Formats: sequence, C-alpha cells, structure tokens
Amino acid sequence: MAVEVVTDQDFEEKTSQGVTLTDFWATWCGPCKMQSPVIEELSTKDNKVKFSKMDVDANPKTPESFGIMAIPTLLVKKDGQVVDRIVGYHSADQLEDILNKYTA
Repeated sequence: MAVEVVTDQDFEEKTSQGVTLTDFWATWCGPCKMQSPVIEELSTKDNKVKFSKMDVDANPKTPESFGIMAIPTLLVKKDGQVVDRIVGYHSADQLEDILNKYTA
C-alpha cells in the first residue's frame, strides 16, 4: 500500500476509518526528509494501517486545527479519533511499536 497524499479538503474523510498515520511535513524540513522513507517502508509492510502525508505549507488549516507546531509530526488516528502524536524523527522499529498498540 502506498502513502497517500491528503489535503485540508479530504483529510478527515480519508482518516476517519481504521488506524491511520499521517505524516505532516514540508519540503524544506531536513528531519522530514529522513522520516519520509521510513513511512514509505512501513506502508509496504503494514496492511493494518493506512499511511498518508500532508504538506503543511500547501495545507495550513489541518495542522493548525491539531495544534501542530513542529514537523515532522505524525498523527495516529483510530476510527477518526487522534490516539497518538509523535513529534520528530522516529525509526521504523519505534513506529511499529507505537502502531502495534492500536492494531493488536
């Protein structure tokens, strides 16, 4: 499963069912560039989680509504409710451990 690009317009709809992880990032963000391949890798391994990413510069409303002040920030939602917020770079193993809490 690929990482889906989401926007302010479709974020709620595309993250409303099951367990989702959304990567909030920007093109100028160094740690975001490190995090992105990890998210891509996880998306090919884990079919219980839907992975998406949002460019915060192109879509300012959603990050603002969740109070996202630093990137990368990863929001984990389960059935539309935010259950976890992960700020900064994290390895695949760290993210798998976090996601396993919501998919087990």
